[in-house]
Amino acid sequence: MKTQSKKQVYSRPQTLWQSGKDKIQRPCIWMQAGVGSKKGCNHYHDCTTCKYDAAMTKLAAAGKHISWQDAMRKKDSRDRTCRHTLTQRADHRICPMNYNCSRCDFDQLFEDSLSPNTGHAMVKMTDIKGFKLPNGYYFHSGHTWACIDSGGIIRIGMDDFAFKVLGNPDNFDLPLTGQELNQNKPGWGIKRNRNLADILSPVNGVITKVNPSVKTTPNLSGKLPYQDGWLFTVHNSDIKRAVKHLMADEDSVEWLNREITTLEDMIEDVAGPLAADGGVLTHDIYGNLPGLGWGNLTRTFLKTGSRFK
Repeated sequence: MKTQSKKQVYSRPQTLWQSGKDKIQRPCIWMQAGVGSKKGCNHYHDCTTCKYDAAMTKLAAAGKHISWQDAMRKKDSRDRTCRHTLTQRADHRICPMNYNCSRCDFDQLFEDSLSPNTGHAMVKMTDIKGFKLPNGYYFHSGHTWACIDSGGIIRIGMDDFAFKVLGNPDNFDLPLTGQELNQNKPGWGIKRNRNLADILSPVNGVITKVNPSVKTTPNLSGKLPYQDGWLFTVHNSDIKRAVKHLMADEDSVEWLNREITTLEDMIEDVAGPLAADGGVLTHDIYGNLPGLGWGNLTRTFLKTGSRFK
């Protein structure tokens, strides 16, 4: 078989950064205010239904300790940080309402609009041979991800690997609001030129919102797959069960390393031996090496195969 040039597929090493893992990925607001002990939030910052928050509030009312709000009010005005900044869900912001959140327009806007409509601007990444992997996300073997946001919202998207292998999409065939998704079943589609492919849903649930930015600018997902390029949000009443069979943390790192090895073997079959100098794979591998085959790539990595339009 005649080999194709690999100069555009493999590049020289770049300066890459890898952030350290946060010991507490979702800090509890009581801990952040200095009242509670070191503790991560396992209730997705839905304080209104959190048993720990209810117990701490009850103890504060009984005079056992002060509330997190009063603890923050004791700080210098410049250090009275908004609760959404404290829980790492919003950029730095000073509280203008003395922690009377029910009277705060920003708090209402954040809970009703900003939080469901934005990705994680401050997500920290691990870089594996040029492919980004965010901390705190859950991954499906079909290269989709799920992330649990404030109030138990499940945000869904496709990973950096999928877009770098297949290139930026021309369009998505996204589900409609109210549509039900079934885990491991085709939930939406991706299109590039005349190539189509089905995408397996990482979770069960009902679509609550589709990202309007991706509908008008599909390549946003390729540029910012874990942030503004999310695809839609899903409701599932049993969140822990919804993500139980997905990969996270070290499991997702090991899985991605295996996927990269598989990809490298596929490239060598088409283009010959890769450079042994520690280079990183570049964006749009299919576009640079069409001999890999759209159908071959989607069967191998998306687990669905392809369609032709």
